[in-house]
Amino acid sequence: MTATPPEVPGAPLLEVRDLRTVFATGRGDEVVAVDGVSFSVAAGETLAIVGESGSGKSVTALSIMRLLPARVGRIAAGSIRLHGRELTTLPDAEMRAVRGRHIGMIFQEPMTSLNPVHTVGAQIGEVVRCHEGLGRDQAQAHAVEMLSLVGIAEPRRRAGNFPHELSGGMRQRVMIAMALACRPSVLIADEPTTALDVTIQAQMLDLMEDLQAKLGMALVFITHDLGVVAQLADRVIVMYAGQVVEAGPVADLFARPRMPYTAGLLASIPRLGRSLHGRRLHAIPGQVPTAAQLPAGCRFSTRCGHVEPHCVTTLPGLETAAPQHEVRCRRWQELHLGEGASA
Repeated sequence: MTATPPEVPGAPLLEVRDLRTVFATGRGDEVVAVDGVSFSVAAGETLAIVGESGSGKSVTALSIMRLLPARVGRIAAGSIRLHGRELTTLPDAEMRAVRGRHIGMIFQEPMTSLNPVHTVGAQIGEVVRCHEGLGRDQAQAHAVEMLSLVGIAEPRRRAGNFPHELSGGMRQRVMIAMALACRPSVLIADEPTTALDVTIQAQMLDLMEDLQAKLGMALVFITHDLGVVAQLADRVIVMYAGQVVEAGPVADLFARPRMPYTAGLLASIPRLGRSLHGRRLHAIPGQVPTAAQLPAGCRFSTRCGHVEPHCVTTLPGLETAAPQHEVRCRRWQELHLGEGASA
């Protein structure tokens, strides 16, 4: 078992720098799915990654976990450091020891992640048997403890259930229990509440906040739901077409978005009264471009209502708009996009 390095107060546990992930195509070339993404997250901190489908959020997470599809996806450049240890160059056997032990992940759909022919207790126990060398009885006892930790009633009985015997909310709790079985210092949650109804979703978010407070872990929460970000996160990065287009503290970014895409996302949040009296919900026109058909200039230029000729021809870099707040837009100082949503 690999020991967890000691934590330095305030130091990032996970650091991603200039990450570039590419996928092979049937034409023999490659397309860029994640392009120059950088961020860090410290112990006890929650970083949200938001954006529409196709923005590169999940590929970023899979890159960190080194779970990209074999022979198709690869990390072409950049650095991923966990406790200061470079993950991109780790041999596969050492990376397998890191997954689950030091960094855990909750996937979007538990029915595709849980094995249907094994009990949930056996699946949770397998994690600690693999990483901590526990015997069968010890692992089963730990599985029951984890099910209790995530709020499942009658955990000893539920440990003997198969995934199909549990509700969607309970299966998601099982996924959280598996991800936390070895008390990882970093947890990545990829859209973990998307398939749940709003009541169960609220329970899951409260549960994750409680567990983070108890365990002191860093949390990377991937979502398209800015309402969830407002409730859960300390900082947020907004992704579009594989790039970070805005990043900053949640309160600052929600109060004053600088990038038209971020402003559009915030304006799309349903709020009481918005759809009343004939007022319609805001929608961003068009779709996120595919990795094979990226615009030459700003990647949001094909959907932006503030586009100018130079936006179409020149790809902007990230600029500092405020302390700890970055934006990828050449016009951010002149646009005055107005107030966003209260965080």
